[in-house]
Amino acid sequence: MTDSTVMTRRALLVGVGAAGGAGAMFAAMGALGLAPDSQEKAFVPPQPSDFSLRGRGAAKVVILGAGVAGLTCAYELGKAGYDCTVLEAADRVGGRNLTVRAGDRLTETDGQTQTAEFEEGTYFNAGPGRIAQWMVTLDYCRELGVPIEAFVNNNASAYVYTAGMTAPARARTARADAYGYIAELLAKAAHTGALDRRLTKDDRDRLAEFLRDFGDLGPDLTYRGSTRRGFETYPGVTGGVPAGTLPSLTDVLAAGTGRALTMDFGYEQAMPMFQPVGGMDAIVTALAREVGRDRIKTGTPVTGIKNLPDGVEVAHRGGTLRADYCVAALPPHLLARIPHNLGAPVTAALRTPVPIAAGKIGLEYRRRWWEIDDRIYGGITETDLDITHIWYPSYGYHARSGLVVGYYNTGDDAVTYGALSHRERLNRALTEGKKIHGEKYRSELRSSVSMAWQRRPHIEGGWVAWPSRQGAFTLLQRPAGRVYFAGDWLTHLIAWQAGAMESARKAVTELHSRVLQTPS
Repeated sequence: MTDSTVMTRRALLVGVGAAGGAGAMFAAMGALGLAPDSQEKAFVPPQPSDFSLRGRGAAKVVILGAGVAGLTCAYELGKAGYDCTVLEAADRVGGRNLTVRAGDRLTETDGQTQTAEFEEGTYFNAGPGRIAQWMVTLDYCRELGVPIEAFVNNNASAYVYTAGMTAPARARTARADAYGYIAELLAKAAHTGALDRRLTKDDRDRLAEFLRDFGDLGPDLTYRGSTRRGFETYPGVTGGVPAGTLPSLTDVLAAGTGRALTMDFGYEQAMPMFQPVGGMDAIVTALAREVGRDRIKTGTPVTGIKNLPDGVEVAHRGGTLRADYCVAALPPHLLARIPHNLGAPVTAALRTPVPIAAGKIGLEYRRRWWEIDDRIYGGITETDLDITHIWYPSYGYHARSGLVVGYYNTGDDAVTYGALSHRERLNRALTEGKKIHGEKYRSELRSSVSMAWQRRPHIEGGWVAWPSRQGAFTLLQRPAGRVYFAGDWLTHLIAWQAGAMESARKAVTELHSRVLQTPS
């Protein structure tokens, strides 16, 4: 055979792989002695996170609330041998970790009810929607076997739109112009000696080199726009059509895009971010499974909490439960209303944090026009409209249909939307969104569901804000007799699941230490 007809091992493996897939190719590699043909070691599952309660406890604990904090408490205490019962007022677990799917009913405090009519496979994370990579939430996903995928928090192809702009601009375009003009101003100020009191000659040279790259400036330190701004028609066989006319510095400053362009600068928003595959509620489903559904009593509002000399007594709609300890993992403004004997200072402390309104709307569309027409795959459009954000889904790419978060607002804007009926919220959100995406934003809608967290029974707020983390905050970090407190509201990660989990770990660590030091 000639050299040209000799089949190399690489060519053989490529052919086997093309015909039979990776498994067949791996088996062939084993036969050729290029890979082991059997598993040499037993499969080792992902290891638990670095948190565990040392030693075993035997106390009985009642936990109030089956949100992320309450379930985490029950999960960690259960691993350490405690007999836990979780009481939850709602008819489902998860608290603010709420993923809405077809058939789900949402009822608000005024009786208004919606039923999700989504297609199979579509879901709406009405509560938390993203996880930063440094958060303990991901440790629990690993430990509980919850698969994760990337959440696109920043997409250069998404839009920026403010009242100071004549039309929405792609984020890459707005960022290129803002950075370019800022770099030009600073570079020229340094070049003309305006910064000589702060800069040496070497400093000026280094700064000029940095600013040329940062702002894509010309040799004369002037910003004239560049391919960083993007294209109307991207290059291919031809050179493409550059993005529209370069605005003036005055127009860029008038647009007021600072918040939009720096949204992901903070440590809690920096890419990459993640989400559980299939919906955020995969986390609470896994926690509830490990705790044991028989230990979680849903539809059981608590009506009283009493410290006893040798334990606690919790009254609820179905009767009374005695336990050695209690962990109260309800929102503070709800805890403050429950009759108790924990003392007036505790009541005052629980009333100190202020509930914050928050709202979201899920808009399901018949086709994924944001991918097809706008070439947007995930990410967020930032605005200064009362909708604040538009989120594009980071899952289901190239599926037939999909769901966009049409607004995610807080504070006064959320109060305004929450006071409306669902249909009125929808109409207002579509009117605002059309300013960015045009008529298809309304005409191609299939269904929708909105959430006003301040009107959600048994929650009544998206999160809370503390006037100060002194006094009341410090008091509730400690137990009131045999009652401990847990929740994101007792951390510096308010409104994040990680805050709820960190607080739960603190509470159970202190409770466990107390149990081990108490004579039996």
